[in-house]
Amino acid sequence: MSQVQRSFGLAMVALVVIGCAGAPAARSDEPASEGDGATVGAPVPAIAVRTVDGKRTVDLAKLKGKVVLLDIWASWCGPCREELPLLDEMAARLKSKGVVVVAVSIDEEKDAAQAFLAARDQWTLTVAHDPKGIVPALMQPPKMPTSYLIDARGVLRYVNAGFDRADARKIEDRLVALAAEVR
Repeated sequence: MSQVQRSFGLAMVALVVIGCAGAPAARSDEPASEGDGATVGAPVPAIAVRTVDGKRTVDLAKLKGKVVLLDIWASWCGPCREELPLLDEMAARLKSKGVVVVAVSIDEEKDAAQAFLAARDQWTLTVAHDPKGIVPALMQPPKMPTSYLIDARGVLRYVNAGFDRADARKIEDRLVALAAEVR
């Protein structure tokens, strides 16, 4: 890894930690970021990431035709730890509607993500691991966690930055509405 990549990675971690620290969650139909990151109303950047077990690659381009919730989380982030089980329950309820939930851990050490995941016998959502921070570099999440709701054409429709329990219902309602557009 070059010094530039390492410096960028450390800067991303610092931004993520600051974002996780706690301002109120943003609700938005606004851009997820300025510049080259993900923007509501635009196609999502090409993202392919390995599952946490390393057995397969999740490629968002191959999920076109389905509604996708892409969540960026980490085991060290308190709101992320609260959100992930709720997203898993949502994934189970919405699977039959063509909704796929992909949770991307940005933990540097896979063991940290796996230790958190081990607290639950089974997960319905797909858990991926991105220790190099490629997904957050592309999406530029404003906070931890951040959920991106992507329609069946691969267009980013909503961003939920941060998390509190009231967000779960709003996220699910939006996913259901996006799934209804496909049918």
